[in-house]
Amino acid sequence: MTANEDQEMELEALRSIYEGDDCFKEISPVSFQFRVGDLEDTKAFILDVSWPATYPETAPQICLDAFFNNRISAETKQLILSKLEEQVEVNLGSAMMYTLFEWAKENQEALMENHRPVVTAVTLTSNTEATAPSAAKKREKKEQLTKAQKRRMINRTDHKGELPRGWNWVDVIKLSKTGGKDDD
Repeated sequence: MTANEDQEMELEALRSIYEGDDCFKEISPVSFQFRVGDLEDTKAFILDVSWPATYPETAPQICLDAFFNNRISAETKQLILSKLEEQVEVNLGSAMMYTLFEWAKENQEALMENHRPVVTAVTLTSNTEATAPSAAKKREKKEQLTKAQKRRMINRTDHKGELPRGWNWVDVIKLSKTGGKDDD
């Protein structure tokens, strides 16, 4: 089998295995994302995997640069990548995506045991800017109409509240008969 046929077969298998699974996302026929762990879990991470043209004879490209992984320290990311590279070397030459994903799920605790969440500081500039949007939230009062005004408006419009067709048309014949003054 050629590399392309192997890729097609593995792609078909991955689609059938992970159909309806929100942890697996196919970005393109050769690029995938797999979330290891629950969304709320602080030790969850996303694997970005891309197949080169000669996959499975060559190793897939694995990266942890997704925004979801920003809370993971660089040391932990490096550990995860090195352990996954070991698994890739063991499975080189055969379809390995399912094996890699399942291995990562089974060993999530071991991979993330030294995990310390990266804390990013958030600062507020000033209180006056924060209170300005609340003033904009005040709604304008709707114009109150009397019964007579409402009745007049309903009589002028159709059942959809739209003015009838031609309500603003100009009578061209009438205007041409009235004409202007002659310059005699």
